[in-house]
Amino acid sequence: MSSPNPDLVSDPVADGPLGRERSHLSDSRAALRAMREDAESLDIKDVTANWVNAAVLSRQIEERIKALADLSHTPLFFGRLDYLHAPGAEQAEGAEGEQFYIGRRHVHDADGDPMVIDWRAPVSQPFYRASKTDPMDVALRRRFGYTGGDLTAYEDEHLSDPTDPSKAATTSKLLQQEIERPRVGPMRDIVATIQPEQDEIVRSGLGGSVCVQGGPGTGKTAVGLHRVAYLLYAHRDRLARTGTLVIGPNSSFLHYIEQVLPALGELEVKQATVDDLVAHVEVRGSDDAAAAIVKGDARMADVLRNAVYSHVTLPTEPVMVVRGSRRWRVPAYELEQIVRELLDRGIRYGAAREALPQRIAHMVLVQMERSGEAPDDRVQDSVARNTAVKAAVKAVWPPVDPAKLVLRLLTDADFLAAHAAGILDEDEQKEILWAKPVRSVKSAKWSAADAVLIDETIDLVQRTHSLGHVVLDEAQDLSPMQYRAVGRRCTTGSATVLGDLAQGTTPWATRSWDEALTHLGKPDAVIEELTAGFRVPTDVITYASRLLPHIAPGLTPVASVRENPGFFDVRPISDDVGEVVAACEELLRNEGSTGLIAADARIPALAEALTAAGLGHLSPGEETTHETRLTLVPASLAKGLEYDYVVLDEPQAVVDGEPDERTGLRRLYVSLTRAVSGLIVVHAAPLPDELT
Repeated sequence: MSSPNPDLVSDPVADGPLGRERSHLSDSRAALRAMREDAESLDIKDVTANWVNAAVLSRQIEERIKALADLSHTPLFFGRLDYLHAPGAEQAEGAEGEQFYIGRRHVHDADGDPMVIDWRAPVSQPFYRASKTDPMDVALRRRFGYTGGDLTAYEDEHLSDPTDPSKAATTSKLLQQEIERPRVGPMRDIVATIQPEQDEIVRSGLGGSVCVQGGPGTGKTAVGLHRVAYLLYAHRDRLARTGTLVIGPNSSFLHYIEQVLPALGELEVKQATVDDLVAHVEVRGSDDAAAAIVKGDARMADVLRNAVYSHVTLPTEPVMVVRGSRRWRVPAYELEQIVRELLDRGIRYGAAREALPQRIAHMVLVQMERSGEAPDDRVQDSVARNTAVKAAVKAVWPPVDPAKLVLRLLTDADFLAAHAAGILDEDEQKEILWAKPVRSVKSAKWSAADAVLIDETIDLVQRTHSLGHVVLDEAQDLSPMQYRAVGRRCTTGSATVLGDLAQGTTPWATRSWDEALTHLGKPDAVIEELTAGFRVPTDVITYASRLLPHIAPGLTPVASVRENPGFFDVRPISDDVGEVVAACEELLRNEGSTGLIAADARIPALAEALTAAGLGHLSPGEETTHETRLTLVPASLAKGLEYDYVVLDEPQAVVDGEPDERTGLRRLYVSLTRAVSGLIVVHAAPLPDELT
């Protein structure tokens, strides 16, 4: 952070600087209300040509009205920039500078003059990047402090003061207070606290993909969401056509982050999990780790391609097309040439199948022209629909049902062996073969990995629709085949990949970002690393970092930049869940949220103990709709979530709940780093050796 000697002011004088800023806030809120009322009063009855246009325009107006909502407890602006000169003008002597208020959305008065500038506008960028060493033509940067929705303080940084020789960077008090402010409920935006290294990622262009490696509390999720908001501002028309998507690890995580973009005025961004993207069949089964690893391996894409294109057979018989009294014969060798050309082009199976009858019809039209006829496109379409042509296409290039094909691969050992030869060894083939025969697609107990295989097969048959931009969070847990599934959704767009290699908790967890980005289809993506920790207290991250040499050797530990070291305690207890409940009661005396994180197997007993003690509690994801401040969190769902205070129950049980020790230690690392203000570790069993 670069905050040179800021002065925090909270004067009560009505006509003083703070009073004038409050007046500007009041005027800005009034202007925003007027903008909303103008949108509500629009009459579109006589401005559209038909009901379709009217419906589209009406929906756009409704979204505009929603985006202009004034959130009473959310600051309308959080900063001010006083420029030495008018932005974009030559810095001539005597040129008058301008003053801009920086906020979450643009607000203008009745004359169209800006009262609040959108944080994404170019003129707002120095608010995040200007420093004493590089003031970016800014004389003064002012930050505002709020209590609820009331402006209560401001803090000035004189960036271009030639009489101040200090180049030292000190911490902004308001910035620190905002970062450490207790949180209850869903994740909130960080638009007032974006740091220079984060801002560079947020404002990176739409044309390139970015991968952000960031440890706990470095703000990688927030950076990804704010990048979406920035891209929608800078490229709104293009992304309105192509679409944007945020992909998270589970529905609890998506509930946790779902309010961030709406708070920034962006209401159209869709959210989904990878399982949502590939939900072509009902998932009712599961795989053991060994089978899931093979099914998630990128080599399965080659197996599926072989299986799909094995349906193509080279023609051995000619096609005879009868039209009226004339017969037109396409010999087998010409048909074979057409089929080979389509195979060599490497186009989708379904697209080639649609092209084949047109190619055959073209050969017939050539013969017609040579005989003196003058056929047109309608004749070609008619020939393509001819019974003989359709029969030939069905024989040579039959339709493929993706789910049925995958089912056959998983249940027919000979079919799998034929198409996995030289790709999967015999043991790997046995791992993915189902033990019992299955009669139909509907009766099959598909696993999540099977659904990804079906999605891959569907794409081999018909191209998947590509979006303009995709954000992939907690990416370190994806298999290569899952990366391919996401990559198909942004083949013509870009991606923001967010994750932490140290937090990979699946047997197929990402080993390197270069490898992951290759599977995603974005090998040229820029890899950025965030190492400054803003959310996790110093003592907590230092303790958790003891695990790094064992779970991610060589990864840079997170360095907390918080002034408050946080509350941290490791407590040996007797084997009594009552002491765990007592620790929760202790933390609930503080302001903010509390999470009780435990191994999945211990959740039922802890839930019973909390209920018996009269402590109401929620499950992850319910925080958005309830005011209860205690959440009982299975360790398997803790990733990506944050709580002001955390009680971590039995670290060794968290480790033992995973199939291997390395994965268990990574799960423990995730669980240890969910606390924003304080952490109590309670244990009756000995702690893992790596922590001692």
